[in-house]
Amino acid sequence: MNTILRWLFDMFLRLTRTLDWLLLAALVALMVIGLALLSSATNQDMAVVQSQAARYVVGLGGLWVLSRVPVPLLRRATPFVYGLSLLPLVLVLFIGTGRSGAHWINLGVFFFQPAELMKLCLPMMAAWTLVQGPLPPRPLQVLAGVAVIALPTGLILLQPDFGTAMLVLASGVFALYLAGLSWWWFIAGGVGAAVAALLALFAPMSWFPMLQAYQRDRILTFRDPENDPLGAGWNIIQSKIAIGSGGWNGQGWGKGSQSHLDYVPEHTTDFIFAVLAEEFGWIGVVTVLALYGFIIGRCLWIAAEARDGYARVLGGTLGLALFVYVVINGGMVSGLLPVVGVPMPMLSFGGTAAVSLLAGMGVVMAVRAQGPAKRGR
Repeated sequence: MNTILRWLFDMFLRLTRTLDWLLLAALVALMVIGLALLSSATNQDMAVVQSQAARYVVGLGGLWVLSRVPVPLLRRATPFVYGLSLLPLVLVLFIGTGRSGAHWINLGVFFFQPAELMKLCLPMMAAWTLVQGPLPPRPLQVLAGVAVIALPTGLILLQPDFGTAMLVLASGVFALYLAGLSWWWFIAGGVGAAVAALLALFAPMSWFPMLQAYQRDRILTFRDPENDPLGAGWNIIQSKIAIGSGGWNGQGWGKGSQSHLDYVPEHTTDFIFAVLAEEFGWIGVVTVLALYGFIIGRCLWIAAEARDGYARVLGGTLGLALFVYVVINGGMVSGLLPVVGVPMPMLSFGGTAAVSLLAGMGVVMAVRAQGPAKRGR
């Protein structure tokens, strides 16, 4: 019996040696919180909860598989993976479905969102492109990296899915930053983005004929949600009421009036963070943000210890991308940013987003399993 137990223990160690248990524990904690929030938001609809739990299991399987892939093999496969992920982005423009464009492909069993793949594949390809020469990258490397970033971003904008396109673009920008591109480029880009944001907020909408009607409504609503409290401003007004009513301790699990009386729209997806704030209050919000902060910090620490430039850029980009997702959704739900339809990672209901995030964390664990860089050289 002791021999069998020892063999099983050794087998377990071999199968899990590439996992980062601290990172995995934080992710599992977010999953448990997400399932609890989803159960409350759906009035304990166990079919929905079990569906999301099954997606987490699939994502954890992907995490485990990718954590065992050697980084050199991952690097060699990157161009193929990137090219393959572009195909559904093109396909969704012709056969996709969605309320405000073509975002999903109906596979019969579930809906697949191709843009979510790019949250993993673009950082891989951007890192691969930028480390083909010495770092910091030379102008040709930068141009190649910009092309790699621009192609999927443009395809996602055509769906149109502005929120996801900006998230994908941000991950590419982080790759450029971590590769050592000069600060001046980011300062210039930041000034340009600030000017564009000010124009979008304060200039007449007639200046932007390329915007879709719903995009114009979101900008106008961000300017003054009280201008149309029963229409376009309803979402953000009710979300802010839910957050404010949570107070310090919250109203308790399953007792959030705003979400249970359907005042907060999309309370299982984009606005689930408002459910968290209403039912668990400031304490719950800080706890969840602390978990996100730990995961992001752990990713950056693993990236800093990585053996080569590709692994460092890739691991750091995946960690910083998660930071952007959390900031945009949190800002959107609290009224600090315009509503752009970005889910809260690991909390919002959705399969493709959860699986792609967990797969990305598997890649980060593969970077850690590769071992730290050799010192003294």
